[in-house]
Amino acid sequence: MTAPTISFCTLGCKLNYAETSTISRKFTELGYVRVPFGHPASVVVVNSCTVTAQSDKKCRQAISKAVRSAPNAVVAVIGCFAQLRAEEISQIPGVDLVLGTRDKMDVVNRVHRMCFGSEEPPRTDGTAESFEPTYSLLDRTRSFLKIQDGCDYHCAYCTVALARGSSRNASVASVIASARDIVRSGIREIVLTGVNIGDFGRTTSETFLELLQALEGVEGVERIRISSIEPNLLTPEIIDFTAGSLVFLPHWHMPLQSGSNSVLARMGRRYQREVFEQRVQAILQRWPHAAVGVDVIAGFPGESDQDHEDTVSFLERLGLAYLHVFPFSERPGTRAVLMPGKIPHQVKEARARELIGLSARMRAGFYARFLGDTRPVLFEGRGGNRTVVGYTDNYIKVEVAGERSLINQIRNVRLHTLLPGGHVEGILTH
Repeated sequence: MTAPTISFCTLGCKLNYAETSTISRKFTELGYVRVPFGHPASVVVVNSCTVTAQSDKKCRQAISKAVRSAPNAVVAVIGCFAQLRAEEISQIPGVDLVLGTRDKMDVVNRVHRMCFGSEEPPRTDGTAESFEPTYSLLDRTRSFLKIQDGCDYHCAYCTVALARGSSRNASVASVIASARDIVRSGIREIVLTGVNIGDFGRTTSETFLELLQALEGVEGVERIRISSIEPNLLTPEIIDFTAGSLVFLPHWHMPLQSGSNSVLARMGRRYQREVFEQRVQAILQRWPHAAVGVDVIAGFPGESDQDHEDTVSFLERLGLAYLHVFPFSERPGTRAVLMPGKIPHQVKEARARELIGLSARMRAGFYARFLGDTRPVLFEGRGGNRTVVGYTDNYIKVEVAGERSLINQIRNVRLHTLLPGGHVEGILTH
């Protein structure tokens, strides 16, 4: 009997990639053979995202491609878009199974029964309240380790709480067990992921700091990167501990969203910009070489020209490494939909372009600060002709002349030249 084949399409956040990797391993254990998405397959799984209108569009396109490329496959759509648009997706010809965030990790059992059993699993749009630890092993240099899911913040623009449910987390012991598995697999860097990871411990009466302290003690762990954390949850104790650690990397990412306190209040954010600035200053005082990245939304309802200018000037003075810029996207079911003062599309896009340009200047300036320095680089893949690329501990993208054998090695590299592509040419120091 020929082994069944399966392909995956993952959209959205690192959390989705960790979940897809775990689901893929479970299918493999049952004898399924993974093939690239877009190839004919027995089963196609689309792990969906709904954070913006563009995300919804990409999900619909991925579903269409899944049905078109594998017309005889069992097509399962899981995740956040499936949670909020279950009825719409279930009406798409060729889609066999729709699982929201509560049931998506059960996709293996349900699909396997559809392929080899008599029971047809029901479609579902249930709520997400359980937690299953997941981590990725598809990239042999770094692993996304899910430690937390859901959010209780209910910001005015965000559907995450609707799609992923309330905040919940794995236990410290469970995360440590996963980290040990990752280390044993030969992966050199662990990236801690979640929806609101600073909220870790809410369901287990533990703390994020306790988790970090336990992770540092995992034998063989070399590099741990923290993906993103809310500024109000980044405590001085966390900053002090990680700054004194040999395994936690000098790279922080925090969602600011706006440099205007009035906009932050309308967004329902739980801090003012002064708190955000204090956190950045505390990081850079302990780690002058740290990269600090920031999320920012352009064109939130009611954002005046002055609010935008305040955001730009605020960001310019913080000493950041880069920005992730998102034009405001109106999401059904959020409070922002009903807010007055909608920003015209052209104005919103112009503000976003200005912020993207600012980010490019920030990144170039940050990279230039370290030219001539030597930093550890984890090589992750091939670059151009006979080169390999990787990232320093403080998240500078580096390309060096070298062979494929360097991939998944950590080597000291002297940062030499800023390249036109926006990364740095380096020289191995032997």
